[in-house]
Amino acid sequence: MVFESFLIWSNGFITSFGYLGLFVISIIGTATILFPFPVDAIIFASGGFLNPILSGIIAGVGSAIGELTSYYMGRAGRKVVSIKRKKKKEFSKAEKLFHKYGFWAIPIFAFTPLPMDIIGLVCGGIKYNVKKFFIGSLIGKIPRTLILTIAGSYAIPWALDLAKMFAGI
Repeated sequence: MVFESFLIWSNGFITSFGYLGLFVISIIGTATILFPFPVDAIIFASGGFLNPILSGIIAGVGSAIGELTSYYMGRAGRKVVSIKRKKKKEFSKAEKLFHKYGFWAIPIFAFTPLPMDIIGLVCGGIKYNVKKFFIGSLIGKIPRTLILTIAGSYAIPWALDLAKMFAGI
């Protein structure tokens, strides 16, 4: 019942707003800092109603743009951290470690369900290059959203057929 309601809602949303709606919802969904938003479910469903490859790329770019929110929050928070000398020393250690291993942490966190917001906050806080952060986010987000949309392109039509079959019983 809940899944069927979600299918009806997602079909209405995606057919009404199309690729632009998917792009905007991807930005909003990843711009929320440490607040869960079911953007992956919407991206997954979009694959069943739109071109899954194009949907995956659009959602990936939108998601990477949304991640810039945590980056700029970290950038703003750096001033707060620099007030306390002890915290500044700890932040300096994190900065050194991130400069040594950092770039590949961005795509890994962007691709997996790990908390990407934390990486964004750290990158912003250490004034990591915003272009590199964005590129790292793209490298992780586009394959992630492509997998979701391609999976949705197979699962959504199957689920709709299954729902029709059970409705006919």
